[in-house]
Amino acid sequence: MRRSTVDRTDPRGELTEFVADVFASFPRRDQRRWGGCYLRGLMLDGRRKSIQPMARRLPDGNMQALQQFVNQSPWDPLPVRRRIAERLSEAIRPEVWVVDDVSFPRCGTASVGVARQYCGALGKTANCQVAVSVHAATDLASCPLEWELFLPEDWAADEGRRRRAGVPDEAGYVSKTRLALDLLDRLATWLPRVPVIVADAGYGRSVSFRLALEERGWSYVMAVDPKEVARPAAAEPFQPTYGGLGPPTLPRYREAARSLPSFIDAGTCFREVTWRQGTKGTMTSRFAVLEVRPSGKEACRTAQEQAGGRNQWNGVLPLRTLLVEQPAEADEPTGYWMTNLPATTPIADWVRWAKMCWRIEHDYRELKHGLGLDHFEGRTWRGWHHHVTLVTAAQAFLTLRRLDPKAHTPA
Repeated sequence: MRRSTVDRTDPRGELTEFVADVFASFPRRDQRRWGGCYLRGLMLDGRRKSIQPMARRLPDGNMQALQQFVNQSPWDPLPVRRRIAERLSEAIRPEVWVVDDVSFPRCGTASVGVARQYCGALGKTANCQVAVSVHAATDLASCPLEWELFLPEDWAADEGRRRRAGVPDEAGYVSKTRLALDLLDRLATWLPRVPVIVADAGYGRSVSFRLALEERGWSYVMAVDPKEVARPAAAEPFQPTYGGLGPPTLPRYREAARSLPSFIDAGTCFREVTWRQGTKGTMTSRFAVLEVRPSGKEACRTAQEQAGGRNQWNGVLPLRTLLVEQPAEADEPTGYWMTNLPATTPIADWVRWAKMCWRIEHDYRELKHGLGLDHFEGRTWRGWHHHVTLVTAAQAFLTLRRLDPKAHTPA
């Protein structure tokens, strides 16, 4: 591999090298030029990071050229994001991939995918766009690797709005968990390894999502809803006597499935675990580890399918590990996580991975407030994906400089 001769203390030279690398898939030189210009605009000081104010601040800015580059130019964002993912994964060496979604409050109905839906940015139902994302993370660094825009059902079915926003024919309504799975599948083809996958309960409560990860041979630590039902590890199914009428009787458990809080009692052993150093001191709480058999409808249906059908299933539900948090000052548990990692995994690792979702809040703050992720109106499908890719590139460049001890943060 050719050794770089770029001065690592010169942010302009380093950015030139970065642009040439991550935009190498652009077929034309002028596209790479405007890609570098847009990145500089995103990283410059300024309250608004939409095209018009950025063009005014840049000495070589041209509003019309930048508009055309982002909204009309037919460059493919996937090779750019793939190269960013390769570079960041090599630099960060992520312990986890964090699955999440992010919202963009919007006015009106013109922006692609905008609808009244839950808006995490506002904490309520509001007019917004929602995107699913996957981030590489360790305790010390993180960066988004892949994105996809969520298209609500009314958008997917409205041919007029689709045409005006340039939504491709193959894009339609897909659940957020399915979008996340598609992103993970794509990243698995780009990168040499899939680390532990973590997510909040918005994804972890989907048993089918967890089972899809297991089918791919991937490990996960997922926050789950305490309403999820399970049976004790020691529970065993029995075969009722066949009465001679109708289809054969399926194996069943003698006791009913119950919600997760019911597994916690006075005999539950909680251990104090510290997982990181926070701004106000060490982050410490009490955790317990239990083995349970998830028993909801999805879990039972999938177990039957994996056994080859209803009549082939022996009734045994698989064992999974449940991590429970209950701080010393709390009267009841405050968090539940399900994992398919081996029961011999140190509890400190489980806790650290489960809590690593906090890292991406740093990403969102920098992406939104520093780099203008939500400053772009996102009227068209192409424009939204181009802008998100360019913001990801800007954050990746800053992350690489922070990780390089020889580099200095640009003024």
